[in-house]
Amino acid sequence: MSAAVPTPGRRVPKPGPVRRRAPVRHRLPVVDETSAGGVVVDVIDGLAVTAIIARRNRAGRLEWCLPKGHLEGRETAAEAAVREIAEETGIHGQVLRHLDTIDYWFAGTDRRVHKVVHHYLLCAVSGELTIENDPDQEAEDVAWVLLDEVGSRLAYPNERRIVATARDVLAGRS
Repeated sequence: MSAAVPTPGRRVPKPGPVRRRAPVRHRLPVVDETSAGGVVVDVIDGLAVTAIIARRNRAGRLEWCLPKGHLEGRETAAEAAVREIAEETGIHGQVLRHLDTIDYWFAGTDRRVHKVVHHYLLCAVSGELTIENDPDQEAEDVAWVLLDEVGSRLAYPNERRIVATARDVLAGRS
């Protein structure tokens, strides 16, 4: 092993530990979003049913989910739940109680989103199923589904858990 010999105009590095640069990570900005929606229940022919909507996910696949959407202005989460359910399903409901709040993360092309969704249990008071009043036109379909069977139709496990909580509340177990 020979020692480095300096040459004119050339810098000789000093021996020592090799420093590695940390990889440059392009961090996306984080955005907080709050939404509200829930389980609106009616009784049809003596059976408990709930309204769910079908919308496209980011990959373009049709998924059934609970109606929900962003809070607007100074409205409370409960007020937003009533409005969003009416807009997306055509059913006007009255809040019975808060069921649960879930949060999750997802990334878009230009940001990471931390989403918080407040879910309520509502009883249907009027209206007919329709997606015609959805201002964002995200809902592609709407259906009444038996409360005992809706879990098998919903795309997301956290929404299935919300429906299970609603069933427990209605059965007096919670």
